[in-house]
Amino acid sequence: MRDDGIDVQAPIAGVVAGLRAARFETCVFLPVDVPLVGEQELRRLAAECREAAVPQTGPLPGAYRRSALPVLERHLEAGGLALYRAVEELDVVRVSIDEQLLANVNTPRDLRALEDVRPRARRSGSPRAPRAGPA
Repeated sequence: MRDDGIDVQAPIAGVVAGLRAARFETCVFLPVDVPLVGEQELRRLAAECREAAVPQTGPLPGAYRRSALPVLERHLEAGGLALYRAVEELDVVRVSIDEQLLANVNTPRDLRALEDVRPRARRSGSPRAPRAGPA
């Protein structure tokens, strides 16, 4: 975990901080609210990355190369907090990922809804979703 060093709370700030600290050329960023995305999907994003590789639904989860950093920094410094707008300027590959695996979980209700998705996700080789606890 790394503090991005700014007060702005936006995914672009986290991606910039991660790329600045990176020891490797390609980094994969996974939001904590997409628990069904597994190793297979993350490896595909990394393998197909030019300057960026993102699913059809948007910029995260995504793989980003350190060469994308100047564009991302410029957007952030100009107050552009929409990561998807910065990605439009990059050499980006769209990677098709099962949209069920990209389920966004922000509430206990969202987490309970994954109970329907989890059996299908397991059959497709993805990791188990966390169990929904009492809400």
